[in-house]
Amino acid sequence: MRTHTTTTNTATATAGTTTARTTSTGTGTTNTAATAGIAAVRNLGILAHVDAGKTTVTERILYLTGLTHKRGEVHDGTTVTDCHPQERERGITIFAAAVSCAWAGHRINLVDTPGHVDFAAEVERCLRVLDGAVAVFDAVAGVEPQTESVWRRADHHGVPRIAFVNKLDRPGADLDTAVAAIRDRLHPHPLAVHLPIGAEDSFTGVVDLIRQRALTWDDDGTLHEGPVPDALRDEATRRRHALAEAVAELHPGALEEYCAHATLSAATLSAALRDLTRTGEAVVVLGGSAYRNRGIEPLLDAAVAYLPSPLDLPPTRCADGTRQRRPDPQQPLTALAFKVTAAPTGRLTHLRLYAGTLRKGDTVLDTATGRTERVARILTLHHAETDHARAGDIVAVAGPKHTRVGATLCDPDHPIALEAPVHAEPVVTVAVEARRTTDTDRLAAALARLAEEDPSLRVATDPDTGQRTLSGQGELHLEVALEKIRREAGVDAVAGRPRVALRETLLEGVTGFVHRHAKQDGGAGQFAHLVLDVHPLPPGAAQDFAFTSTVTGGRVPREYVQAVEAGCRDALTEGPLGGHPVTGVAVTLTDGATHPQDSSDLAFRTAARNAVRQALKASRLHLLEPLAEVDVTVPQDALGTVLGDLAAHRGHIRSTDPDPGPGPTPTARINALVPLAELFGYAGRLRGRTQGRGTFTTRPAGYAPAPPPAA
Repeated sequence: MRTHTTTTNTATATAGTTTARTTSTGTGTTNTAATAGIAAVRNLGILAHVDAGKTTVTERILYLTGLTHKRGEVHDGTTVTDCHPQERERGITIFAAAVSCAWAGHRINLVDTPGHVDFAAEVERCLRVLDGAVAVFDAVAGVEPQTESVWRRADHHGVPRIAFVNKLDRPGADLDTAVAAIRDRLHPHPLAVHLPIGAEDSFTGVVDLIRQRALTWDDDGTLHEGPVPDALRDEATRRRHALAEAVAELHPGALEEYCAHATLSAATLSAALRDLTRTGEAVVVLGGSAYRNRGIEPLLDAAVAYLPSPLDLPPTRCADGTRQRRPDPQQPLTALAFKVTAAPTGRLTHLRLYAGTLRKGDTVLDTATGRTERVARILTLHHAETDHARAGDIVAVAGPKHTRVGATLCDPDHPIALEAPVHAEPVVTVAVEARRTTDTDRLAAALARLAEEDPSLRVATDPDTGQRTLSGQGELHLEVALEKIRREAGVDAVAGRPRVALRETLLEGVTGFVHRHAKQDGGAGQFAHLVLDVHPLPPGAAQDFAFTSTVTGGRVPREYVQAVEAGCRDALTEGPLGGHPVTGVAVTLTDGATHPQDSSDLAFRTAARNAVRQALKASRLHLLEPLAEVDVTVPQDALGTVLGDLAAHRGHIRSTDPDPGPGPTPTARINALVPLAELFGYAGRLRGRTQGRGTFTTRPAGYAPAPPPAA
């Protein structure tokens, strides 16, 4: 995650400098000053589909909070958060960027995340350390594919959210339609607290339903508060009543007041919305137009009022659930490394502190490696050096040399390991080499730094050809990585044609497969005897591999059973059809035998690995290839050509619907499942068939049987 140097205003400085000066008591009481400081912190992310307006929302927040004195624009390449040259050239967010600002006495650490599916791993790492999020929706497009994917991952991490329906000034924009889409596809209880004033080009502001007031903005972004317009008074009253009724149905405290008075006060309504947001039972929905500077102030108010501080969340638990840490500066240090920036000039590790206080010069334990690391410098999100950071902070540190993404840094006297972010398996691979042989070593170093920064990139050496390969989440992901090598490492790297990551799956297995492993080389020998059943997992199984043991009578001791399972997993990394990972396999250990002196964990693991490999060769397998779900928006006059092209590239058309988008030209939206291998170069094909008027988005859709290779 990048951090940025910005000029902080007085409120920002004041909110960020409260320091714990008292000691904890024997009962573990948190000191009041430290608690007050943490309660005023909001660690928030901006989530959305590409082009929904995330970066513009972030830029308007920076301007309103006084961190910038000119509004940055994506199309002009003047944004603070999209500052990487590739981001400005492509017009999209590629790397998550963090900034810090102050609003209403609170410090907001804000993360602008990528919206393109190829960079979903970057979003996943951010979600792991965020306390809340703002989901941005396009008022015309509604719920788009990547928004839905990110929303589900936020559900997985339990991140509370509010929604901001952006671009209400566009033709075809409709707040109610967007709310209905959220209800149908994301959450059963979206609660709209705004009513738009005007529509499309005449959109000037919103009615705040909670306080029954009109908020309007001039063309220069100046906010005016006034009474609800006469033309909207009845509709605002009706919607206010419907909002109060919906909240009362979900919140017991609000229900009591609603039953007594048939309405809810603004204070009760706000408190109930705060509770419902933090428990995830409802989603507050606001509206505006970030580009036209309308709706950002209420969004900031809602973020502070409804989204949680670190103190509002449950204690952080370790990966095995046996221990926990409260967000208290007096607790033992507990921090998670969620981003590493490796460059020839130095290395920064980005941390979220969950408990304790980290000071410059401290020695910390990396529980992933078992090494101790020294913290030489601590940098805030303003890239300013500080002497310490405390629970609830997000900072970057210099000094740790071996810490990787997902590692826990903690007090050496109180070790703990937090759950690490999950990294998706790569789906696309290219061969990479330096154009000049003299750059070979520099290319190797640059690739190593890339993999260190982005764990979703994998660097390997092909055992058959000796070529270096780079694997990632998609074509654009790899393009950006290679361009980064060319620009930052100065290596002219060339790539071969992309290859998708195939898998192998079991169609028909074997029963009672017997394997005896016996090795005698002069010293202690190795002996293991196994009988295995190898069968396909049932369709729709939650895991790719299942292992069970039905051995009785202690014929295979328990410690050896664990070694057998490990050996089975080793064997499934390379299948017999082409060395691809094997999925959908169930292995049952039915019998075995040991030797008093020669049996060991190593012997049984080796035996299991060889047994499963031989069993797979005797079984029937099939290749699988990755699929992508594709949403294509095209003019109606090009619909037939685009459908024909998708069909010619093995696409399965699932739906074709009219698109109610803006503009005089009728358009259609196509939803299809297409093999990922057929989408290489699709942007150029679609551009040619629609004269540049077609657009498409993709997201992973699992695996399906691949056609047999051509003779």
